[in-house]
Amino acid sequence: MKSESKVTVLGAGLMGHGIAQVASTSGFEVSLLDVKQEFVDKGMAMVKNSLGKFVAKGRLDQAGADAVLKRIHPTTDLGRALAGAGLVIEAATENPELKLDLYRRISDLADPETVIASNTSSISITLLASATSSPEKVCGMHFFNPPQLMPLVEITRGNRTSDSTLDSVRAAAKRMGKETVTCLKDSPGFIVNRILVPALNEAVFLVQEGVATPEDVDKAVKLGLNWPMGPLQLLDYVGLDTTFNITQVFMQEFQDSKYRPSPLLREMVRAGKYGRKSGRGFYRWDSPDSTKSESK
Repeated sequence: MKSESKVTVLGAGLMGHGIAQVASTSGFEVSLLDVKQEFVDKGMAMVKNSLGKFVAKGRLDQAGADAVLKRIHPTTDLGRALAGAGLVIEAATENPELKLDLYRRISDLADPETVIASNTSSISITLLASATSSPEKVCGMHFFNPPQLMPLVEITRGNRTSDSTLDSVRAAAKRMGKETVTCLKDSPGFIVNRILVPALNEAVFLVQEGVATPEDVDKAVKLGLNWPMGPLQLLDYVGLDTTFNITQVFMQEFQDSKYRPSPLLREMVRAGKYGRKSGRGFYRWDSPDSTKSESK
């Protein structure tokens, strides 16, 4: 029997661990799953580190942090993770085939009434739902990085998503302290990334063409457009590989060359320069000075 007080997060990486922390902080019991124990352990370590920062800044006391950690139950067993969950939030790698396989397995193991929400930033919700036996129970629930701090959740309706599913996810997001917007149709990139990704890609073109250094591109956008973070630093946070994958989805879905990724972006991804998570991107993240560009 599913429980409205349990949330399962599939994926303990950059987004998944943060979503798990947010859900637990809001009082949900949380199962946090990944495919290998080392990934789960790394995710839990990131949760502990994040909670430590909240305690240090006085936003949470130690007892509260300990309680948040206690409500998160790490596992590598999908069946155990799904047992009793009222809401499953999928935060797996942004790869359509991988996600479709996962949704087939979820459909076989989860309670038929369980709501399945994808944190995908670009992949069709309708496509993901097609891999399940209850497509009306599937929708998008896109958090922003880092989930612990960013207030927005994009909720996306798939072709067969029911109103009750959307209402359930809105209620869960509200309980997590988030503001929501609703994508009325299943369009690639939804609202934010439809606007953001072309802008990030254009920033990479500026560096590739030698128009400006990464530092000056970021400074120009921060001071000229009032962004809190420059586009190339943001790319490093989001992940160059994730952004590249989104451009591929856009190219396929829209059949429009304006979404073509910069050759420099492609080259950096091939070189394993994914940004903060790999230690190298447009900036050096394995150094105390993360404002120093990779080119220097």
